[in-house]
Amino acid sequence: MNINKAVMKAYETKSLKEIADAPVSALQGVSEGDAEHLKAAFNVKTVRDLANLKFVHWAQAITKLADTEE
Repeated sequence: MNINKAVMKAYETKSLKEIADAPVSALQGVSEGDAEHLKAAFNVKTVRDLANLKFVHWAQAITKLADTEE
């Protein structure tokens, strides 16, 4: 799987498990400052923490359901 556009250069050769456990700033577009805000607001430290954040799950569910709403 090519995820080079999703992660910072330093993480391009890492396994998915390593990326999941990496700091959230490993994701393209998430700065160190953004990472600090996520940590302060939601205690998000890793990519895995972000993916498991209940607010992310809620937002994903709402948008999926919204696409099917008539």
